[in-house]
Amino acid sequence: MAPRLKVFTWSDGFHSWTVATSSRPKALEAWQVEQDLFRTGLAHEAVAGPDRDAALADPGKVIRSGLAIDPDDIRPAKPDPRRAERTAARKQAADIRARIAALDEQLESDLAPLRDERDRLTARIEALEAKADKARAALQSKLPDQT
Repeated sequence: MAPRLKVFTWSDGFHSWTVATSSRPKALEAWQVEQDLFRTGLAHEAVAGPDRDAALADPGKVIRSGLAIDPDDIRPAKPDPRRAERTAARKQAADIRARIAALDEQLESDLAPLRDERDRLTARIEALEAKADKARAALQSKLPDQT
């Protein structure tokens, strides 16, 4: 079953930007904005109007209409050519972060048995030193007093 489309819109004061999509995050992605315009109150769900109808006719495409110039000027917005570069850079950064996390997990996995062995050796060393200290004290107590 196809996801139910909703129509979202926001305005910068000069133009309104409208898109039909299944969710708010997808609308923000289509508008190529990283700020949550819904949280700030700048964006909302469109319930009526020619922009809404145009967006529903072409889901996923951003419809731009001029508010200050001509409100009837409704047409698809031109895609930002730098968007692909930004998306690729974000994906590359996410991939590097994932590889670093995997490296850290592997290091922790490799070090765990060595740390356990170190703890066992430290305990043995401390036990031997304690035994030697006890024996030394016992022998020193048998020394004649040389005053």
